[in-house]
Amino acid sequence: MKLYNTLTRKKEEFVPIKEKEVGIYVCGPTVYNYIHVGNARPMVVFDTLRRYFLYKGYKVNYVSNFTDIDDKIINKAKEEGKDYHDITDKYIKAYMEDSRDMNFYEENTIHPRATEYIDPMIDFVKGLEDKGAAYNVDGNVYFDVSKAKNYGKLSKKNVDDLKAGARIGISDEKQSPVDFALWKKRKEEWEPAWESPWGKGRPGWHLECSVMAKSILGETIDIHAGGEDLQFPHHENEIAQSETLTDKQFANYWLHNSMITVDNEKMSKSKGNFFLLRDIKQHYDLEVVRFWLLSVHYRNPINFSEEVMEQTKNGLERLYNGKKRLERLMEKAEARELSDEEKNISEKIDGYRNNFEKAMDDDLNTADAISAMYELVKYSNVELSEDNSREIIEKAYNTLMDLAKVIGILNRKDEEENLDEKVEKLIQDRQDARKNKDFALADKIRDELLEMGIVLKDTRDGVVWEIKK
Repeated sequence: MKLYNTLTRKKEEFVPIKEKEVGIYVCGPTVYNYIHVGNARPMVVFDTLRRYFLYKGYKVNYVSNFTDIDDKIINKAKEEGKDYHDITDKYIKAYMEDSRDMNFYEENTIHPRATEYIDPMIDFVKGLEDKGAAYNVDGNVYFDVSKAKNYGKLSKKNVDDLKAGARIGISDEKQSPVDFALWKKRKEEWEPAWESPWGKGRPGWHLECSVMAKSILGETIDIHAGGEDLQFPHHENEIAQSETLTDKQFANYWLHNSMITVDNEKMSKSKGNFFLLRDIKQHYDLEVVRFWLLSVHYRNPINFSEEVMEQTKNGLERLYNGKKRLERLMEKAEARELSDEEKNISEKIDGYRNNFEKAMDDDLNTADAISAMYELVKYSNVELSEDNSREIIEKAYNTLMDLAKVIGILNRKDEEENLDEKVEKLIQDRQDARKNKDFALADKIRDELLEMGIVLKDTRDGVVWEIKK
């Protein structure tokens, strides 16, 4: 499997630190508001990476943090007259609801909160002080970037250029404009703060992720991932402070997803094209959002529009219809040995699985992987019927569901299953009405189905239904 490593700017064969085990750290949200569609992309992309590692037989240790102390959180708490815990608890709960609706794989997932790691953060800063790489100015502790080896190696930025660009407005406290805060002293009595050797204060954002990753996954981790907007300064600063402290490589592979546009314009609050998942799910199931986010390679920009979402919804229904058809055929088909023709069909099904794996092995190319799923369904629709052996139909079905599990789709239940039962009953009622020559009732039932968005089709396997496109 090859992954594009931002650190080297090339695709590299993935070699884990421990055989058949992978540690992944993904920068999670700052929990002061509901999740927007931009936050959702790294959530979904790197959850799918984790799912593919599981598919390949790896043990996956997956960490996605919550930044639960930050200026934005403090300001929100002040604005609403609440304790900061009330703010963070509310939005962490909302995040978990959204991630569940997007079928985020929670097994063996750790969601650390920054405030749970204050003591190791203080120890981390003290360790940097002992190495002469951090300095205290009146309760604010800064990292001395001049002590970092190869600062800028991830973002490919030059330190001298950064210094020149940052001279205007430089804080008098910092020895260099590129130095960054490790520990921030409390400004107001009401601000949340923790005791430290430098007085009451709180950790800096960059410090939080370094310490949580190190505490849970170790001094060197396999994969560190996030949105491309985090490359600099966040990830660059994580590398600087972590590698200065440990003298070890912080992460072997750095993965970054590209950004989202809305109607082909950059998404921003000022433009009013900033969509929360909460708003989107009033119109679309979040499974559709997940499928859309994986329909384009993660390193390419992806566009959000009503037209694109409708196309994605219809595409997902094609896969659901293929799944439902195979389920119906399995109920009707008989168990027997494969014929020579079915052995050829079996090889063809293996070919679609291989195409899926080839795409995923090529830097997580979910777009091509999804194409292989469409081809499998299309082929099954043409080649398989209830006259085939149950074994070959089950193979097509199991292959489709194995691949769907990696992408994180085709798992609708409850209401959707109730819909299936309701539609099947109406179809049976319509067939009974036609047998009894009650065509007015048959037409009325067809109209009722159409209002539900259901289209009936007469096939050689009997009447089948599809959701109207």
